[in-house]
Order: sequence, then C-alpha cells, then structure tokens
Amino acid sequence: MAFDIDMIKTVYANIAEKVEAARKIVGKPLTLSEKILYSHLWDGKATEAFVRGKDYVDFAPDRVACQDATAQMALLQFMHAGKPKVAVPTTVHCDHLIQAKVGAEADLKRANQTSNEVFDFLESVSNKYGIGFWKPGAGIIHQVVLENYAFPGGMMIGTDSHTVNAGGLGMVAIGVGGADAVDVMAGMAWELKFPKLIGVKLTGKLSGWTAPKDVILKVADILTVKGGTGAIVEYFGEGATSMSCTGKGTICNMGAEVGATTSTFGYDESMDRYLRATDRADVADAALQVKEHLTADSEVYANPEQYFDQVIEINLSELEPHLNGPFTPDLATPISKMSEAAKENDWPLNVEVGLIGSCTNSSYEDISRAASLAKQVADKDLKMKSEFTITPGSEQVRYTIERDGFINTFNTIGATVFANACGPCIGMWDRYGDKAADGPRNTIVHSFNRNFAKRADGNPNTLAFVGSPELVTAIAIAGRLDFNPVTDKLINEEGEEVMLDEPRGYELPPEGFAVEDAGYIAPKEDGSGVEVKVSPTSERLQLLAPFEPIKPEQLQGMKLLIKAFGKCTTDHISMAGPWLRYRGHLDNIANNTLIGAVNAFNKKTNFVKNQLEGEYGGVPDTQRAYKADGTKTIVVGDHNYGEGSSREHAAMQPRHLGVAAVLVKSFARIHETNLKKQGMLALTFADESDYDRIQEDDTFNFVDITDFSPNKPLTIEVIHSDGSKDNIIANHSYNDAQIGWFKEGSALNVIKRENA
Repeated sequence: MAFDIDMIKTVYANIAEKVEAARKIVGKPLTLSEKILYSHLWDGKATEAFVRGKDYVDFAPDRVACQDATAQMALLQFMHAGKPKVAVPTTVHCDHLIQAKVGAEADLKRANQTSNEVFDFLESVSNKYGIGFWKPGAGIIHQVVLENYAFPGGMMIGTDSHTVNAGGLGMVAIGVGGADAVDVMAGMAWELKFPKLIGVKLTGKLSGWTAPKDVILKVADILTVKGGTGAIVEYFGEGATSMSCTGKGTICNMGAEVGATTSTFGYDESMDRYLRATDRADVADAALQVKEHLTADSEVYANPEQYFDQVIEINLSELEPHLNGPFTPDLATPISKMSEAAKENDWPLNVEVGLIGSCTNSSYEDISRAASLAKQVADKDLKMKSEFTITPGSEQVRYTIERDGFINTFNTIGATVFANACGPCIGMWDRYGDKAADGPRNTIVHSFNRNFAKRADGNPNTLAFVGSPELVTAIAIAGRLDFNPVTDKLINEEGEEVMLDEPRGYELPPEGFAVEDAGYIAPKEDGSGVEVKVSPTSERLQLLAPFEPIKPEQLQGMKLLIKAFGKCTTDHISMAGPWLRYRGHLDNIANNTLIGAVNAFNKKTNFVKNQLEGEYGGVPDTQRAYKADGTKTIVVGDHNYGEGSSREHAAMQPRHLGVAAVLVKSFARIHETNLKKQGMLALTFADESDYDRIQEDDTFNFVDITDFSPNKPLTIEVIHSDGSKDNIIANHSYNDAQIGWFKEGSALNVIKRENA
C-alpha cells in the first residue's frame, strides 16, 4: 500500500470539480500542466485565468521532499517557524553525503562515521516534526520518490532541482530552495509565477541503441540551458506512451538542465504498470477512476500549437544516440558525428572512466540494458578498456539487480558498484584526493545529468560527456569517445573483429521488485518530547540567527565584490563535493562563496580586488573584509546566473557575508527566488550592454531604493574611480509580498512574525 493514500484519494476526489471550474474560467481545453496547476490553487477552485509568464500565483503542493545536503538548512529554518509538526507529508533522504571511493559497503560505513552528527540531527528533527526519514544507503531522493511517493496528477516541491524527476509519473514536481519548502511545511501558500508551456510531441518509437536519455539530450540541444526557463515542458504523442515510466522520469529529470520549471507526461499504461510493480495498486486503481483528468484534453494534443507557447516535434524512430558535452549539458553531438567533433575540438579520445546510474538513470530497466552489454564482454572475449562504475538509485533497485544476477555480471568485468547515493554525479567522488585541482586533461562519459567543469571529480581538466547508460557502457568497453556501437567493430582478445549486439533489458523485473530493508524510518506520532541538539562548537551544524533587513542607507557607497564572466552556476557560487560537509554550518560553508566564479577583469577564479586595501585576494576573504568594515557589496553576472542546483546556500552565503544585491543579464528561476527569499535584491540589466560599463573599482548608489515597488525599475548610480558616473537601470520581478521579504530581512522573518 502507498504512503499517504488518504491524501492522494482526497486529491482525486476533488480533481474533476476543480478541472471543470478551470476549464470554464480559461474558456478552452486544458493541457495536463494546467489541470494540475489549477487543481492545486491555494484558494481552491479557479476564479480567474492566469497569464502565463506574468502572474504570481499561490499554490498548495501535496508534499515536500528534501535531500540531506539541502535539508540541513531547510530544517534549521523550519525550526524557527514555530510549528509543532509539518503541515503536509514531508520526507528527508540521506543521499548526498556518501563519498564514492572504494565501493558500496566501505563507502557507506565511512559516511556513517564522518557524517553521523548530521545524520543524527536530520533523523531527530524528522522525528520531532513528523517527517519521514530515509537513512543513508536507502537511495537517491528522486528514485526513492518515484518508487514510493510520486502519483499522477499530484503537485510536489523538493529542495533539489531534479525533483522534476517525478514528472515521469505524471506529477508537476518542482525544485525549490529550502525557504520555499519551509513555507509549505509550515502550512503556508507556495508562490510561483504561472509557467509558460512548451509542448514536445514525440512520434515514432525508440529502438536499438537509442534510449529515453537521447530524447532529453536532443531537447537540450534545441532549447539550450536557458530555453525552458519559466516554462513547463509537457511531453505527448505515440512516442511518449510507448516509453516506460522510468524512461519518462529520465527525460523529466534532465529537464532541469534546460532551465524548465518542470516537465511532465500524461497518465498512461506504463505508469499504471509501474505503480502496481512498486506495490501501489491502490494508487493505480484510484488514478484509473479519474484518468481523463490526468492527461490533457484530447483537443490539446490534436492541435498543440493552439494551446502551447512553443511546440517541438521529435521523431523517435529517427533519433540517434547522443553525447552531450563537455562542460555544458546542451552541447549535443550525435554519436555518428562524434569522431569529427572530437578531432575538431581536440577532445581526448581515450575514455578513462565510464559511470552509469545516479538519479537520472538508475532504474531496473537502465541497469538491465547496461548489464546485457556487460555480459557480452565475456561472451565475445572482450576486455574493458575503461574503468567502469555503477551507482544504483535505491536499495530496492540494488537488491533486485543483485538477486537477478546483474551485479555479478558487472563484477565479472571488474566494475565497481558504489553505494545507493549521489556520489560522482554531485562531486562526491574521491578520484584524485587532494590533487583534483591540478588533475590531468582527460575524458569521462557518464549517464548523469550535469557536466559542468569540476562537477564530477573536482578536476577542471576533466571533460565529461553525458549519454545513456547503454551508450556509456559501450564506450567504456571500447575505451574511445568516438566509438559508435551502431557501426563500429571491436577487436577481441583473439584478434577477431566483433560487434556489440543491441542492448536488451526489462521495463520491470520479471520476478517483481524485492528488498529486505528499504531504509525508511517513520517519525513518532507525537514528537513533542524529542530534543534536537546542536553543539555550539560543531563545525558541521550551526543554529541560524535571523538576517537583519538591508536598510536604504546601506545601499549607498556599495562596492563591487566580483563581476562574474560567463557561466556562473550554483556550483561556481557554492561548490558541492568536499564542501557538502558544511551544508549545515552557514559561516563555515561561506568560505567557498563564489570561489569558482571567473573574475571578468583578470579571468582568474577566487582572485578579486579589495577596494579597501587595494590588494587582491580570495572572494570570501575579501567579502569578510567588507563585512567587517560595514560595507555592503554587489555581485554582477552574465546570462542564466545561478543555473543548476536548487541549493539556497548560493543565496544564503553571500547574504551572510554582506552581499546586498546581485545584478545580472538574466537569472535561473530557482536562484532568483532564493535571493528574494533571503531578503536580497535580485536585479537584471534593463540594457544588457551596461554589463560592460561595470569597472573593477566601482562604487554603487541605489538612488531610488526608498521607492522600491512592483513593476518599477531601480536606478543605480555607478561611480567610477576617475570620478565619472553612469546611471544604470535595473529591472526586477518583485511583487508586494516579495518586497515585504526584502524589507523584513527574509521570507523566514515574515513567517516567524506571522506565527508569533
């Protein structure tokens, strides 16, 4: 039986009435995305039609999920909300703090020793406030959510950008910062700008070497890393219904890499099969009763151009396997073109490591298809030319693939099976030890979702390419980036030419899923007696103090901290990897603030000018000097600033150190919201060319900040070192409530006051 079945049945009991009300208000047939959004309005049934991409709307999500790295700060904030228990079903998943090094058993044991303080904290807070707790080794949050909590037609938020994975089971699932999660956990409305809608029509059917991963790799090529910003991507068509539920999850998962608010699919038989296979027949039966409301109205898919803001069509029968990268997930290369592209760009052809698994591609189907290739290594007398690793997505998947012999198949070819955790996908991979920063130029291929510089192993010289598990496995067998398994032959140990057979796998385990201990710990019914302890001398955890409001006079005489050049993701602003150990200690993790951002004036990282002293130093040290002096600062950035992870640390750290404003050409959605939630100014250039006017020794005055109001740009007087001045117009997207967050110091301060 499913978790929270009564909540799910309540959603279904009301969905028909709410969808019909929305259809009347909107005055036309509805997409699936609109049905879910309008049926989750905070105020109940729809009474007005919202303008996509413009209107801020209050929603009532059904549930919240948090991973351990972001949960620390989210729960530290929730402890200030004054609530005895979470208002909606909430879970915490311990998946980020397990470093991949030796293998599953040793790595998990080491994590339980080194991070026990954090795990104990998360478990005790979960126990106190009625939160379901998934212990270390239980699996990666998104795979566990898909297996246990996702349901068609539901809405959830999660403190990880890849929460969108649950769209594979027909949800609107959205990644948010911890402060947004606190709103919902505290029983308050959750605000989102009503998304635009992108429709992706999938025709044909996948076959041979092409996999669901190739669909999203192609979509990333079309939309780029910012083309989906502010939009929901809704997939439909015969190609969509022909894919497995977990394949749909893969596509939705990596939708975060095009900046999409989320992605989703309409309810179909593959979802019904997956629900029943994962012991949720009760959800499947309930969904069947309202199935017409769990997909778009028929008119929408018949004439999509009339209902979506943008429509893309992909013929799966013609789609080729792709590799995307390096350094960005939208640089797509069909495998047939890789030889030419690699030579043209001087990419190292020797592949050192192939890695499969992660939250993106760790389903039974993924692993079984990869195992069918691994089996051919022995059958065809081949030898692995690259190192090879597997990261199962959950203990249920791991236990089942072990039972069915797949792990033994991988062991036979010398592969390493890591713990059921994020591992290399988020930089928790001890590949080089302390020498990562100066590592050699090399190539790896993986089935993860992101491939930013330093992302997997901390080495800026590692070129990471993203592909499907089956393509990654084939390339690891060949050891070459330009290997095309569709056409190329291999030389086996006998000197014979052989070709790999097409991958074969199972949508679901023929003998069903099995597990001895899934890793779930239910909270106490009454947690009022649970004591949460945080040592004042801990270097891992630190109780939070409320942020003080930024006063108008503090926005005069501001200094430039850094003008970031080019791509500046949340990894650049607040790195993961070894820094994850400090995610619960704001002051300690602030020591990595913007150390990965490239300074536009010298093209170096972590080397900026301290205007107070005229000397250059690291970004955090320089910012601490400004803070000690009482001087507020501004960060200037390029397009899609804050792309990537939902980590609100990328907003909280600069705020903690004294940064008051961030002025960029454009923002990634989650990061812009996170800045607002922490009481900062998130601004965009009205004229993007003004970015070029910013100089290293500039001083900034917000001349009209006292008139801060919705739809009214702010004027910034920029004084250069020679005494000359420029007035820069800065746009913003703040509404009245968000301006209230700024004036009170943070959104959490508003919650605390309202609950006082």
